[in-house]
Parts: sequence; structure tokens; C-alpha cells
Amino acid sequence: MSLEPWAAFVAASAILLVIPGPTILTVISYSISHGRRANVPLVAAVALGDSTALLLSLLGLGALLAASAFWFSVIKYAGGLYLLYLGVKLLRAGVAPAEVAAAPNMDTRWRLFFNTYLVTALNPKGIVFFVAFLPQFVAPHANVTQQLWVLGATFVVMAVLNATLYAVFADSARRLLATRRAQRGFHLTGGVLLSTAGIWALLAKKPV
Repeated sequence: MSLEPWAAFVAASAILLVIPGPTILTVISYSISHGRRANVPLVAAVALGDSTALLLSLLGLGALLAASAFWFSVIKYAGGLYLLYLGVKLLRAGVAPAEVAAAPNMDTRWRLFFNTYLVTALNPKGIVFFVAFLPQFVAPHANVTQQLWVLGATFVVMAVLNATLYAVFADSARRLLATRRAQRGFHLTGGVLLSTAGIWALLAKKPV
């Protein structure tokens, strides 16, 4: 795929990844409660979990989009509506943000890994999000399947780096991330960004 849409995808992904979701909140909680010893299993769980979610979301999707411009448009519009839905939910959550949940008492690295993997891989919203987000940066006249895998692999690498940075600095940023004001800011910012992305997708031209 060309550099311009890939760079746009990297920029959009970086903005979205900075906003803590269920996976990152799990990483933060476990890093705070278990210290640096939890970093390796947590990051490994995010890597494997995101890869699993990506695989589940892309199975059959590339062939479908490549074969039919109609279904490409259907998925694109469905993705836009889903992104708008997520944005509205985050905006509503920003009015009454939840506290960062305290992590359960996990003693072994394997348990930390397994629990974080489940949160990441088996979150249906995460799987659908891949389907909604990736096609927004795909050119239908090129090899769609190849583009989807390139974008997906890029997102997984960025997600792993993001989780690593959050895990490393979670302890020092503990007080900031645990405040209600910070959580409200995260939710409101994420709501605006996702809502904007959803509107942009809905107004985009149909592929030729």
C-alpha cells in the first residue's frame, strides 16, 4: 500500500491508542499492584491478544471486500455508525467516569498473562473495532487483503509499544491516572475523536 494512507492510519491509531481502553486499564491496574515483574507477561498478553482479535476480525473480510464494492460500502458505513456509537458512549461516560478498577490479587505471571490475554482477545467490541476501523484506510482498487494485514500488523505493533509504555510508567503516573478528573478527560477526548471518525466515515464517498 502507498505511504500516505499508511501514515494517516499510524497517526489515527496513535491518537486512539493513547486513550486508555479496557486492555490498557487492565495493564495499568496490574502494573500498579504487581510492579515491574508484571510488565513482561502483560505486554506479551497484549501482543497475543491483539493478534488473536485481528485474526478473528479479518478472517474472510479481505476476500469479501475485494470481491464486492457494495459490501465494501456496507461495512464502511456500518463501521462509521459503530465508531459514532462508541464515541457517544465515551462522551456519556465522561460525564460520570468510572474509577480505575483495582486489580485482583494475582500471584503468578501466568495468571497475569492469561487474564490480560482474555480481556484483550475476547472483547467483542475490540474484534468489531478492527472491522470498523481498518477499512477506512483501504484503497478498494488495490490488493485489499494485503492492505488489511499490513494495517493490522502495524496496529498490533503500536498497541504493544503503547502497552509497554503504560506498564513502565504506570507506577509513576499512578496518582494522575487514578483521578476522576483524568478519567473524565480521557473519556471526553476519546468520545470526540471516535465521533469525528464515525462522521468522517459516513460522509466518505463510496468506492468506485
